[in-house]
Amino acid sequence: MSGLSGLNKSPHGVVLGLVQLHLPLVETPTQLAAQTARIVEMVGKARRSYPGMDLVVFPEYALHGLSMNTADELMVSLDGPEVAAFKAACVLHRIWGCFSIMEKNPGGQPYNTGLVIDDQGQLQLYYRKYHPWVPVEPWEPGNMGIPVITGPKGVKLALIICHDGMFPEMARECAYQGAELMIRTAGYTAPIRHAWQITNQANAFQNLMVTASVCLCGSDGTFDSMGEAMVCNFDGTVMVQGGARPDEIVCAEVRPDLVREARQHWGVENNIYQFFHRGYVAVQGGAQDCPYTFMQDMVAGRARLPWESEVAHTDGASCGFESPTRQFKGSEPNLLASATAVSKELA
Repeated sequence: MSGLSGLNKSPHGVVLGLVQLHLPLVETPTQLAAQTARIVEMVGKARRSYPGMDLVVFPEYALHGLSMNTADELMVSLDGPEVAAFKAACVLHRIWGCFSIMEKNPGGQPYNTGLVIDDQGQLQLYYRKYHPWVPVEPWEPGNMGIPVITGPKGVKLALIICHDGMFPEMARECAYQGAELMIRTAGYTAPIRHAWQITNQANAFQNLMVTASVCLCGSDGTFDSMGEAMVCNFDGTVMVQGGARPDEIVCAEVRPDLVREARQHWGVENNIYQFFHRGYVAVQGGAQDCPYTFMQDMVAGRARLPWESEVAHTDGASCGFESPTRQFKGSEPNLLASATAVSKELA
């Protein structure tokens, strides 16, 4: 059930709109400003076409296109005019919005950043992409965790970006923190279509979690993005799926209350619970150890694949990037989450 693609809304439903935004060409500050205005225009279209919509989602690279240009004059700050325009659009149209920016980073390469802004214009979710699509993408790896927030109508919401979704650990982390809905924004092109579909479905089923995913769409004269918006229910079935029509808004109603019910009452295939309680029929509470060597080795800083020395691509040289000389400094607190916690304490 998708409420006839969001046209009908139940008391417990959350209506999502996934914008298959036409792939832009952004090479100058003037084009950046024009694309900002285009996104704002599409927020208005979303509201007009679906009066019951709660959250409109734009793809990764919606603002910058796929050029991978890291020129400083094209990069964006949280306090810049582009984010201010997105906030104003959410207020004007009384809707939550999910947006993509390439964020300035004075200490290194820019971050590939996702934002969720509420209908009051407040930034509620701030996420830096964990897994850039190497060796193609030059972005700094995310360093602020994977936040889960309370979104519209009380849904527990997480955001990951594109290649993140190819790692089952990302979806598991979202669910482990309570996410009932995981958004995945992307700029993928057609060769990734099959992997895109099966990972969106698997991420949903393995975690009893709705996944809502959308790519850019159409051509910028060089690249061809695939669209392929899709919403997968918590049992892994596809509720709605878009095609390759640029600027189409693919819409669905999702039911977080049914996610909660399944997580509480499913026995067979309650995988997110059973992962931590192996064989609970045989032993009380199930085995709660960590039998996975890759987890133990990663925590200990000694993770290494059996074929590690044979891997051909270990930097961005094949895509024209110079080999990096800096090392990753480690994670830091999510500034937005920290500020929210402090404000709650003061209240």
